[in-house]
Amino acid sequence: MLETPVARRAHRPRPTAQELRNDVWLAAALLLGAILSAALGSVAGFYGAENAPGMQWALLYALGLTAPLAVRRRFPEIVVVVISVVFVIGVTARIPELYVSNISMFIAMYTVGAWVDDRRRAMYVRVAVIVGMFVWLLITTFQAAIDPSDDQLSRAGLFSPFAAMMLIQFLVNAAFFGGAYYLGDRSYASAMERAALEERTRELEREREVTAAQAVALDRVRIARELHDVVAHHVSAMGVQAGAARAVLERDPDAARSALLGVEASARSALDDLRQLLETLRTPDGDGEGGSTVHLSGLADLVVHANDNGLPTTLTIVGEPVDLPDLMQVNVYRVAQEALTNARRHGGPDATADVRLRYAGDAVELEVTNTGRAVVAMRPGLGLVGMRERALASGGALEAGPRPRGGFLVRLRMPLRAAAAAEARA
Repeated sequence: MLETPVARRAHRPRPTAQELRNDVWLAAALLLGAILSAALGSVAGFYGAENAPGMQWALLYALGLTAPLAVRRRFPEIVVVVISVVFVIGVTARIPELYVSNISMFIAMYTVGAWVDDRRRAMYVRVAVIVGMFVWLLITTFQAAIDPSDDQLSRAGLFSPFAAMMLIQFLVNAAFFGGAYYLGDRSYASAMERAALEERTRELEREREVTAAQAVALDRVRIARELHDVVAHHVSAMGVQAGAARAVLERDPDAARSALLGVEASARSALDDLRQLLETLRTPDGDGEGGSTVHLSGLADLVVHANDNGLPTTLTIVGEPVDLPDLMQVNVYRVAQEALTNARRHGGPDATADVRLRYAGDAVELEVTNTGRAVVAMRPGLGLVGMRERALASGGALEAGPRPRGGFLVRLRMPLRAAAAAEARA
């Protein structure tokens, strides 16, 4: 569903309970100030003692000027209109209060600009109040200019004291309303910027939490993959050797002894690999002492191990070897290791394997094939999942599946440029 412009419009955060309470205290303080100002103004005779209304009207005027400010953030447009009307009535009635009324008017005008989310409506309301005030000021100025009884200021000359006084009033009112208009807009913009910054901070915090959770998940996957490769490789070899020892234990004790020695050697190798893995995980920079011992240079030993554990295997290297990133070497080696482990476990007693490592200029290709039993129904296990994850970790692709004539094929291709980028990210 498409969003309307109103739905997409940003909103200033609503006033807090503390801010609403502060408005009540502000209205109460200004009410006391307005009463005191009206009383002192009456004593000082601002408009003349004979023209001053009774004090009850001054109290009502003070209440009308200040009480609406208690709800100024909830109903800013209504408040500014009410205070403007009360202000005009009070000045027209010559109520001797000249200071708090201007403060209340300024705060009401400022509040419209600072708290109304509909910026067009906020502009219309303020412009209407300003225009109305200046029209009223023009009318009162004209009335004062033609009033023969008002002889306080001389009207003689092109730029008389009366004209200077009227010009000062216009300039002061322009600065007064312009300041309230500008400060209200700036307050609203600042509030929206703070709200956007707070929202962005919350989004970054959520992203940080998601990233941390993803990092933990990736670490768990990596640890599980490494443990599977190390344990499955050695334990499968130990199983083959233990089975061979059991088969010849009665008729050929020497062969059984040799097989058991192989079991012992595989167990020691498994412990060494596990110790190396744990040291790598415990080291803060992610690399154990001496770094990873798994590299493509160990493929020959891997093939020898496969031959020694009942899987005749050949190794062929095509092309000129190049220096590969460490992560890429580990992933290629582990894929070859897992492919040979699966061949030994599932290929049958007569299975053979062939390992081909090809340097193709812009990529490295590994192909591990084995003969043996035909795979009727393939159920992807952790080994295949781990091989695919290793291929993706180095920006490569893995092809794995049964061969029509029996056995299994694993083909891995890793572009050097993609592997270098993956190494940099890791």
